[in-house]
Amino acid sequence: MYRAALSALLSHWLRHKVQLASLLLGLALATALWSGVQAINAQARDSYDRAAAVLGQDRFARLTAADGVVAQADYVALRRAGWPVSPMIEGRLRLGEDTWRVLGIDPVTAPKGVAPAGMRASAADFAAFIRPPGLAFGAPETVAALGDQPGLPPLRGLEGALPGLLIMDIGIAQALLNMPDQLTALVLPPEVGAGLPPVQTIASGLVLTAPRAGGDIARLTDSFHLNLTAFGLLSFAVGLFIVHAAIGLGFEQRRPIFRTLRALGLPLAALCLLLAVEVALLALVAGVIGVALGYGVAAALLPDVAATLRGLYGAEVAGALTLSPAWWLGGIGIALVGAAAAAAQSLWRLWHMPILAPAQPRAWARASARARVLQMLVAAVLGIAALALARWGQGIVAGFALLGVMLLGAALALPSLLAALLAGAARLARRPLPQWFWADTRQQLPGLSLALMALMLALAANIGVGTMVASFRLTFTGWLDQRLTSELYIRAETEDQAVQLRDWLTQRADAVLPIWSVERPVLGAPVRIYGIADHQAYRDNWPLIAAAPGVWAALADGSGVLVNEQLARRQNLWPGATLALPGKAGLRVVGVYSDYGNPQGQVMIGVDLLTTLFPDVPRLRHAVRIAPDKAAALAREVRAAFDLPADNVTDQAAIKAFSLGVFERTFTVTAALNVLTLGVAGLALLLSLLTLAQMRLPQLAPVWALGLTRAQLARLELLRALMLSALVLVLAVPVGLALAWALLEVVNVAAFGWQLPMHVFPADWLRLGALALLAGGLAALWPAIRLARMAPADLVKVFAHER
Repeated sequence: MYRAALSALLSHWLRHKVQLASLLLGLALATALWSGVQAINAQARDSYDRAAAVLGQDRFARLTAADGVVAQADYVALRRAGWPVSPMIEGRLRLGEDTWRVLGIDPVTAPKGVAPAGMRASAADFAAFIRPPGLAFGAPETVAALGDQPGLPPLRGLEGALPGLLIMDIGIAQALLNMPDQLTALVLPPEVGAGLPPVQTIASGLVLTAPRAGGDIARLTDSFHLNLTAFGLLSFAVGLFIVHAAIGLGFEQRRPIFRTLRALGLPLAALCLLLAVEVALLALVAGVIGVALGYGVAAALLPDVAATLRGLYGAEVAGALTLSPAWWLGGIGIALVGAAAAAAQSLWRLWHMPILAPAQPRAWARASARARVLQMLVAAVLGIAALALARWGQGIVAGFALLGVMLLGAALALPSLLAALLAGAARLARRPLPQWFWADTRQQLPGLSLALMALMLALAANIGVGTMVASFRLTFTGWLDQRLTSELYIRAETEDQAVQLRDWLTQRADAVLPIWSVERPVLGAPVRIYGIADHQAYRDNWPLIAAAPGVWAALADGSGVLVNEQLARRQNLWPGATLALPGKAGLRVVGVYSDYGNPQGQVMIGVDLLTTLFPDVPRLRHAVRIAPDKAAALAREVRAAFDLPADNVTDQAAIKAFSLGVFERTFTVTAALNVLTLGVAGLALLLSLLTLAQMRLPQLAPVWALGLTRAQLARLELLRALMLSALVLVLAVPVGLALAWALLEVVNVAAFGWQLPMHVFPADWLRLGALALLAGGLAALWPAIRLARMAPADLVKVFAHER
């Protein structure tokens, strides 16, 4: 009996192939977007784990200094006292426009596991590694990108190495990073013998740091991956609306089958179990398809994700996608969970209905009305929770919780709001046809509500994220105009050439401003330290967001420093705080400046103080102030006079174009997920309308019989879809603006370390509105054409059947 009952239930999908396709496609797309995002996150975290393993953060304790610089003399003293420490130096090396990570180790004293296993080689390789010019190991793609870069030791590819990282002998690394007699950490093996003298009696400035469960980059990028996961979850939820609608309509269409099976003696528990088995079978099929699609999504988006992580956080992620069986099983598992969640409400309704209730035409509609009241109550509770989180919530978790409750509450409230608007329109109608139109639209809401909720979520997400990105773009462009005040930026090839270049430019330009910098550990993290001249260009244009009185005078006399917003927020360094730099403590923070798009902390000091603290600072780069109409001619002259490569002389427009290009690629992934989400929502509306088209014949046939033509009915169907899409857009705008506010004020600060002003862009709403109307119109076009071409006999048959 059970086999026959299951066959009867499954036969429904064979007769309704469009509905079956909507269910499988919706669940497959939901699974694809979710599993694709998880694959990207897993790939990135694997790279972080490899980075932490190479640097020894996850297994070895370290001795570090408060200012981030360990004196080599302290290392020697500890070794003589019997401490089995191994020196390590880490820094970033800028070559042209690219920055590479350099790790220097001592192969003689380094504990096993500090470097990748592939570095263990023959005695000849060991000798080449430690003797100048040395031997550097890197990932094959890193070695290929660097080629025969002058100034670097010979390179060798190493499988499993982290992209963007060069591993070399510590002496070679010190010379390359221009950090003589300096270290960044002393690594301890897992077991240290007893009876050793305390570290503080030998090197009082060193602090013991325990092994970390995850690397610095992994913790820094947690917010980004949480953001990506939130988008994946939103896309998954939008896809589940399709599944929920398809399953719910499938249950409603099979009311007579349920009644017949129950009357033939099939227990209610057995009927629900068979329906659960049916859903599980469909979920398995959709899950396999979705995981395969998810692999394609992840492979397509991974290069842009890697570019985003590199641009925002300085994290290197391998570009090739590697997936484990656990990922495949997880994708199929999430498909099963999603299908169960989508079918739970329909199964619950079936369980609590009397045996003959499913045969009553209005039973399901009354259950839907009760559910709508419950949804509105839940939406009200979520609205209160959103207000509480907006008022008292702090941090990234509170920010994403605020986004979640806002979106979910708005989606749950949508059917009730639409029903109220349609009821008001019906009361204003005076003629029979408009009255029927509004009443019929209200009657369709239970079947369309899930698709409309999906559309509203997609539109709100597009408005919110679009507002954030556009606000960032507008602010970023203005910030570039402030930062790039000089007309030309010139880089010499050697120090001697730089001296000649400065003398030559001084006679031809209004001002020659140094752009000299070093990277040193500050407060336990690498920080770029810049020296700037006391010039009116900085006083007039530099984008300060907080400043103490006399900021520029303090910077000029060497008593004050400027820090970027990221460093200020991470270390609470606002005007009035003090900061210790390598070689100089007690410097007063006199200002904080905006520094969008930079993952690294920055400090700005007077150029005289920079050359005093770091006499070996490279003095190659300069900014040149000159009349804009003379900049091009000067650029040609300086290239010819000093035989400089074209890349060494750049103008303001070229740097701005490059920076904006990096910005655009940074948000490619977000834009792609927005488009995918909106596409899935439009698909949900299309499939819902197709499924409802056949079910609505009992409502359309009487109107046709009263004299309305099939073409007129088709036009009304198209008008209905456009009207509902427009209403959803109007309701989505305030939700999207609230979402943008939360992203800018809460999530962005916690995730990236900077705060942005919020701007609104009504023109973007109009474009999005056109897309929403297009999606609604295209979704209704196929059902409308089918209705316009329907044979009159099919409409007449309605009156011969029980409905």
